[in-house]
Amino acid sequence: MSWTPVCAYAAIPPERGVCALVGDRQVALFRTYEGHVHALDNLDPFSGAYVLSRGIVGTRKGEPTVASPLHKQVFSLVSGTCLDEEAVQVPVYAVRVAGGRVEVSV
Repeated sequence: MSWTPVCAYAAIPPERGVCALVGDRQVALFRTYEGHVHALDNLDPFSGAYVLSRGIVGTRKGEPTVASPLHKQVFSLVSGTCLDEEAVQVPVYAVRVAGGRVEVSV
């Protein structure tokens, strides 16, 4: 597994998302209030736009989620599954914090 450093952990505000280009992929990074960092593909499969990093972070039944800013479908930050249409998923990427920096593996 190859890790790519993308930003400082402190650069991701709690309950917000940021976008990073990792190789040729746009990755949406999210930090929860609990301090966990999650990484999903930034492409919204419903609209075809790269906007998930601008989504609304929240929870559904205790699971961290992001709602697309365009059509409001809700995706699990853990599995990438759309909680409104379970047949739809976005890729989830491995993410870690090392030395105060967020690193992603795609």
